[in-house]
Amino acid sequence: MKFWMKAGFAAVLATAFAAPPAQAASPVYGDFSLMFQRSAGQYAPPGEKAFQWAWSPQSATESQITWGDPVTWPPATAEHFVRSGDWVLLDGWDGNGTYYSQRVTEESACDGAQCTAIPSDGGRQHYVRWTVPSTDYRLVARGTITRQSSGKVVHFEHLQTWGAPAPCSNARFGARTCITQTETWSDDNGLPAGSPMRETLHRSIKIAKGLGMAFAIDQDVPSPWHAEATEYWNW
Repeated sequence: MKFWMKAGFAAVLATAFAAPPAQAASPVYGDFSLMFQRSAGQYAPPGEKAFQWAWSPQSATESQITWGDPVTWPPATAEHFVRSGDWVLLDGWDGNGTYYSQRVTEESACDGAQCTAIPSDGGRQHYVRWTVPSTDYRLVARGTITRQSSGKVVHFEHLQTWGAPAPCSNARFGARTCITQTETWSDDNGLPAGSPMRETLHRSIKIAKGLGMAFAIDQDVPSPWHAEATEYWNW
């Protein structure tokens, strides 16, 4: 075999058996929320007082987040989240000297008008996907919240749309990449037994990759309100 034929054949073999190019890992919710870091931040409406949040990891799969006034920190409540497979689940929260267990009776993931039931994971709410999809997705959850100290039960409905990673910006940190949670919360707390639920919250929150929560918040219910992140740090 002539040399150029040997060289050409070797090149073909090298190409055929070469390792495929490395694929970039899909982003995960932790890249945006920083829920498994001791991360914190402040956010504020333009020219007004700041509010604060902080993640406090409890284990490799559990973390809790607190929201409140930095002047009276720490706040009395903390939401408890658990990573289970490719989901982040909401278990409930501490507050007022007791624990509030949140359990779903119905959950589904929706693509347009087509919704598919989500199998139960101990009754905890499937709050957000761990691996961030490249397209938007919608979640519907209905269930109950039980105050452990008294047994009082509140019924709720939580509707969420999670936006795929997209450009975002705010005045303090400029251009970034965010995922957006748009949520509507309804419940029957404080209403007479048998009353229909009422909507108590509707808002959108942008979560910036590498920075954390509350990059920008736009709220419609219970009242119009806009805030942007002013500080981020690890503690």
